[in-house]
Amino acid sequence: MGDITDDASLLGIPLPVDVLQPLLTAASSSSLKETLEILVESSRTGVGRSDLASKNILPTVLRLIQSICYASCHQYLLLSLKLLRNLCAGDITNQNLFIECNGVGVVLTILRSTGLDSGADCGIVRMALQVLANVSLAGERHQRAIWSLFFPNEFVTLAKVRSQETCDPLCMVIYVCCDGSAGLFQELCGEKGLPIMTEILVTASSVGFKEDWLKLLVSRICVEEIHFPLLFSNLYQVSAPVQLEDPNLIDNTFSTEQAFLLRIVSDIVNERIDEIIIPIDFALSVLEIFKRSISAVDFSSKGKFSLPTPSSAINVLGYSLTILRDICSLEGSAGSSSEGSIDVVDTLKSFGLIELLLCLLCDLEPPAIIRKAMRLSENQDGTNSHSYKTCPYMGFRRDIVAVISNCAYRRKHIQDEIRERNGVLLLLQQCVTDEDNPFLREWGIWSVRNLLEGNAENQQAVIDLELQGSVEVPELAGLGLKVEVDQKTRRAKLVNISSKKFKE
Repeated sequence: MGDITDDASLLGIPLPVDVLQPLLTAASSSSLKETLEILVESSRTGVGRSDLASKNILPTVLRLIQSICYASCHQYLLLSLKLLRNLCAGDITNQNLFIECNGVGVVLTILRSTGLDSGADCGIVRMALQVLANVSLAGERHQRAIWSLFFPNEFVTLAKVRSQETCDPLCMVIYVCCDGSAGLFQELCGEKGLPIMTEILVTASSVGFKEDWLKLLVSRICVEEIHFPLLFSNLYQVSAPVQLEDPNLIDNTFSTEQAFLLRIVSDIVNERIDEIIIPIDFALSVLEIFKRSISAVDFSSKGKFSLPTPSSAINVLGYSLTILRDICSLEGSAGSSSEGSIDVVDTLKSFGLIELLLCLLCDLEPPAIIRKAMRLSENQDGTNSHSYKTCPYMGFRRDIVAVISNCAYRRKHIQDEIRERNGVLLLLQQCVTDEDNPFLREWGIWSVRNLLEGNAENQQAVIDLELQGSVEVPELAGLGLKVEVDQKTRRAKLVNISSKKFKE
């Protein structure tokens, strides 16, 4: 090997020979930059990592990092961290050496040197967090070593770095550390830990996220456990002072971050509804938020957007409703609390969910095709138009019908309540297409199907409506739909007439 080239001297500080020489020898190179690049490439494979572990390279890399200055050695520092990350990717020897050589402390020093409070170097921060993430996968000893130095203050500081590229690996480090330790998870959900999650959500709401680690954290904290109400409340406190200072912000009942959290929770519940047990307290807290959002939303202006909209209050209304829709799709005790004896839908019903939804649906202006028929009727008899509320976002009516539909599925007492609250005809009128509510027709048909199944009283109610002419409305017939009464059983069902034309 030839003489060492000048690139090491360009660092501006002398590097010990016992630090440089092992690295240069391992790479068969005389240039530090080239050496680091060669070792980074070699460490991408398991064989390469094992070979470098046998040469005790990781402690040398840690010493190199401690010897160079962040301000003048950015490129070398980034390459060194990348090498550390690769070395600790699933190689237990290197992962153990990292802990034994105080690698966590070395990485923490580097993170602090980037000036997190005044604008961090996101590339360095991301790489440092990826190093910790790979080390944390080794087990509890490694996780606790990271936790002891970073929780809570350093995690909070890192969470305040408003960057997607740092938020994702930070969520991974925190989730992996907590996932295997009930004690660490309780700390995260405690008084000192929730500010970390609050800041992470503030960051993610402004810059977004790509990886699933944030959703895994939110799922564990908010859906599987009981900490959703407190975290939701904390997110209002974060932005409330800013909102109150601006007199032009009338939509300050809910914050952008609260709407963002509900959007994530809605995705989680929708994606994992068959895997998780929904705590009763979580369902009730969502219902309470939904009730509050109704008072915060202006129903006089027709919504032009689907979710998400520019309004935080409307987004909270919509996402809380979609969460309720998916919660109510659970059958029997599948969504019950840990004792497995309470139906979450029955609990929501006892807190007025069905009554509330039917009232909302009744107060909304009917679908366009229904309104047209009503205007014709009004023109004939001279009566005045009723003053209705409008849908604050596209899909609001559909989402209400969807929740009612799911609640009525094989629950006779809820089917009965819908009938007793004059909801039969109301739901029949939802079996139409509506440009402001995609898939309303499908959900309307599903709701009527669930309303009639196994319920002779509801079937008779539909028969009576048909005999009175109440359900012979042009909007149903125009779509090829009608309520048909079986002559033998006298049971009513919704029939797609148009499909019959194509049977032959």
